[in-house]
Amino acid sequence: GARRAELCPAVHLGGFAVSAGRVREGERWSLTPQGAQPGWSAPGWGLPIVQRMGFQGERLLARPPSPPAPVAGQGCREERFVYSCTKDAFGPSECPPLGLESLRVSDSQLRASTSKRYGLGAHRGRLNIQSGIHDGDFYDGGWCAGHEDRDQWLEIDARRPTRFTGVITQGLNSIWTYDWVTSYKVQFSNDTHTWQPGRNGTEEVVFLGNKDPETPVLNALPTPVVARYIRINPQTWFENGTICLRAEILGCPLPDPNNIYSWENEPMPTDKLDFRHHNYKEMRKLMKEVNEECPNITRVYSIGKSYLGLKMYVMEISDNPGQHELGEPEFRYVAGMHGNEVLGRELLLNLMQYLCGEYTRGNPRVVRLVSETRIHLLPSMNPDGYETAYKLGSELAGWAVGRWTYEGIDLNHNFADLNTALWDAEDNELVPHKFPNHYLPIPEYYTFANATVAPETRAVINWMQKFPFVLSANLHGGELVVTYPYDMTRTYWKAQELTPTPDDAVFRWLATVYATTNLAMVDAERRLCHYEDFTREGNIINGAHWHTVPGSMNDFSYLHTNCFEVTVELSCDKFPHESELPREWENNKESLLVFMEQVRRGIKGVVRDKDTEQGIADAIIAVDGINHDVRTAFDGDYWRLLNPGEYEVTAAAEGYHPVTRTCRVSFEDNPTLCDFQLTKTPKQRLREILAKGGKIPKDLILRLRQLRLRKLRAQRQAR
Repeated sequence: GARRAELCPAVHLGGFAVSAGRVREGERWSLTPQGAQPGWSAPGWGLPIVQRMGFQGERLLARPPSPPAPVAGQGCREERFVYSCTKDAFGPSECPPLGLESLRVSDSQLRASTSKRYGLGAHRGRLNIQSGIHDGDFYDGGWCAGHEDRDQWLEIDARRPTRFTGVITQGLNSIWTYDWVTSYKVQFSNDTHTWQPGRNGTEEVVFLGNKDPETPVLNALPTPVVARYIRINPQTWFENGTICLRAEILGCPLPDPNNIYSWENEPMPTDKLDFRHHNYKEMRKLMKEVNEECPNITRVYSIGKSYLGLKMYVMEISDNPGQHELGEPEFRYVAGMHGNEVLGRELLLNLMQYLCGEYTRGNPRVVRLVSETRIHLLPSMNPDGYETAYKLGSELAGWAVGRWTYEGIDLNHNFADLNTALWDAEDNELVPHKFPNHYLPIPEYYTFANATVAPETRAVINWMQKFPFVLSANLHGGELVVTYPYDMTRTYWKAQELTPTPDDAVFRWLATVYATTNLAMVDAERRLCHYEDFTREGNIINGAHWHTVPGSMNDFSYLHTNCFEVTVELSCDKFPHESELPREWENNKESLLVFMEQVRRGIKGVVRDKDTEQGIADAIIAVDGINHDVRTAFDGDYWRLLNPGEYEVTAAAEGYHPVTRTCRVSFEDNPTLCDFQLTKTPKQRLREILAKGGKIPKDLILRLRQLRLRKLRAQRQAR
């Protein structure tokens, strides 16, 4: 539209909005007078009338350049320009991050003018990197210059010609100090000897930096620059701090004309999957498409709603969807507990596509998995949090935006604490005779209407109680490690303490299976994500030994249901860029499959009434030497995860005589069948006969008399 500009003293043109229809976040648009070329200057104006616009909702914000200083003796003048709005060919969002945060950029590609100390060296200047908890930690939360002047810089070597389009910065991650850069320049080079400043026309650009340590700030370059090296040159910094920053660089790699060898590319996945980030509507659409493509093996259902009313959809994959088959175990994957840890969400969407496609093509491994297991995939446990993070995008969501629910609840601390009651009972030697070692009841206070329990948590608990899950993994992000219960330390005041479950050997095996098949975790050359080296323990760790998590879903699942659950931290980057998703699928594809196959490890069977052959629900399956039992499902079938070995297994149910038998678990990829037939006790038979109004048989009368006599003799001997 037309803009009237009065160039008078003390007048500064304000911003104005230009409607541009549907605009995607991160796109860059230019404002140019019609008929002018980019870089054109109006007479008497010192800057080109080509402005970059910011993004706000679905509108673009632009600000014309400042008018020149008035000339003495001249009055006001009026100029009229008709502007056109055009999308830039190479916007920041169209060029992916180089990979400082995702570790695609190695430490050797980062240099700095000076560093305060090794723990604050250039290799720590990565977006969202986290520091240790100690002041002066060897692994600190960013790069900090050794001197406070404008000659300091952080340099990134892209290792090939790159079209640089933007820079993202943060301050230092620290609980002890507040440090960030408030403005900076950028410089470019192809040889590290000759450097060219970033310009907007003829003027060297000074970019506005951060206002706090954690919020990422994106600055798009006025014009994309092709070079190999880029430097961030701080100009000003927080007055009570020093020069410290974390960064990510946006750029598109280009062919290298000086390299006669083709650039080494990582192998791309051959699976034709939808590798992009899906918001709520897109996720729902994809799940519907998979269901329509494979209606015979899939079913989409909802387990409840989030606080804002978004449905929590689950994809069921089974040869008989909607039915629990006798003897078939039930498995679940849960992702998106923390809304900003998005990789698990996309992996589960990829997994449902993959299973559908491979089953259709007759892949024997997938056919067996789908035929012998009832699989449930919950890609988004915290849909409200995800939508918050998604709106900011992969590089601008920071470390915590979207982690919590809309109400501000961390779902991984929101489940009922059953550990404390169990450990108190164990200390008083009440387990398992007077206090159960499994299926612990939920405390009454937790069920009150005013209890601080998120609707998402209640929905998952109801889901757990409805289906007899055997094995599960909870997919997170921000590290590369697999953790296993307990997640809460037994000594309540300790932040870290090794706290194993009675099934520690099984949990260690389950965690190891995922970690040793994950391509990123087994990479011997990978650097640490943040400050902890999990590679020394095979990339697995007891959850409480890492950091205590009261009210975790893993502990609740183990103590309230039959389900064994681990947590998988999938990547250093909580919100990987879309360009990273194919590689992450390759990193995790085999792990996701082989972990599901572990549901066949151990023993399974059916506990039946010897007389009626009917399955007995809620029968207790106890393994000698392991102080944690499981129970049968409603039709009498059960599954008990065990490592290879020989076990004494006892099946017991109220009103029945317990039965013990030896069950041997082999190394083969099949569970050991271990069925039980239980006989009713005389008292139970009597109750059932009396309840039906029937006549008591003579053999039962004699048996009851024998039991009474035996009880009397025992009482006399006791006196």
